[in-house]
Amino acid sequence: MLSVAMATAGRSAAGRSAALRRPAGNERHGGGFPPPPVPPLAAPGEAAGPGPGAEPPNSSQGCPSAAAAMESFVDFTNRSQGRDQLFRATQYTCMLLSYLLEHKADKEKLVMKLKQLESSMSSGRKMFRLGNTVHALVAARRTTQLPDVVPRFCLTTSNLTRALYFVCDAVLWLRSVGLQPDINKQKWRNWATKCYYFSLLMNLGRDWYEISWRLEQAVRKKNTKENSSWDKEDQELNCLKCDSLPSFLPLLFQILKRHPPLLLDTVKNLCDLSSPLDALGIYKTNAGVIGFCGLISSLD
Repeated sequence: MLSVAMATAGRSAAGRSAALRRPAGNERHGGGFPPPPVPPLAAPGEAAGPGPGAEPPNSSQGCPSAAAAMESFVDFTNRSQGRDQLFRATQYTCMLLSYLLEHKADKEKLVMKLKQLESSMSSGRKMFRLGNTVHALVAARRTTQLPDVVPRFCLTTSNLTRALYFVCDAVLWLRSVGLQPDINKQKWRNWATKCYYFSLLMNLGRDWYEISWRLEQAVRKKNTKENSSWDKEDQELNCLKCDSLPSFLPLLFQILKRHPPLLLDTVKNLCDLSSPLDALGIYKTNAGVIGFCGLISSLD
C-alpha cells in the first residue's frame, strides 16, 4: 500500500510540474512593447492522449473547416516571429547605440541614421504583428484548460490583456499609415502600454509561482529522504539548507540552473519591464537602459 501511495503522489507531482511548465515556442511582439511568450497551439503531450494539460473537446472540433482555418492562421503568424525578433533586436541595438553616441560632437549624422533605422524597424514590426489578436485569443482559450489554478489565471489573463494590446497597436498602426489621422495617439499608446505592463506582471507572477513550487519540492525532497541512493542533483540539494537567506540563494541558483526555460522566461520578463515602467512614469530610466534591456530580451 505504501508503494501505491508513493506512485500516486509521484504521478500527481509530475502532472502539476507539466502544468506549470510553459511549452517552447516563445514569441515577442510590440513596437517597443513585446508581449510575453504564450503556449503554442499544440502543447507537448496533447497528441499522445488526455493528460493533466490536455484540452477537452470543444465546439470548434465539430467544425473541421473552421478549426483548420484557425490552425492555418496561427501557423502563419508563428512563421513571422523569427523575422520580428530580428527586427526587434536591430531596433533596440540602434536605440542603445544612438544613446551612447548622441553626446559626441562628430556623430550627429550617424545618430540620425541610427534613429531613422530604429523607426523603420518599428514600422516593419507592425506589419508582422497584424492579426496577432486572434493568436492571443487562441492561446487564452488553451490556457483556460490548465489544471492548476494559479498558472491558469496568470496565463489566461496575460493572453487576454495581450490581445487588448494588439487591438490598441492596430489602431495606432491605422493612424501611422494615415487611414485614421484623427485618432488620439497618446491615449491609445497609453492604453497599449498599460495592457502590456499588466501582461508582464501576470507572467512574472506565474514564473514566481513555479520557482516557489520547485523550491518547496526541493526542500521536501531533502527532508524526507525517501530513497536510499540519490542522484547527483539530489546530493547537491541535500548540501543546501533554506533556513537563512545566504543558504536560500544557492538553492535558488540550483533550481534556475536546472531549469533554463524558467530562467530565460524570468529574465525576459524582467528586462521587458523597463520600457512600460518608463513610459508610465513608474520608474523613469533612459533610452540606453531600455535599449540594453530590450536587446538582452531579444537575444534570449
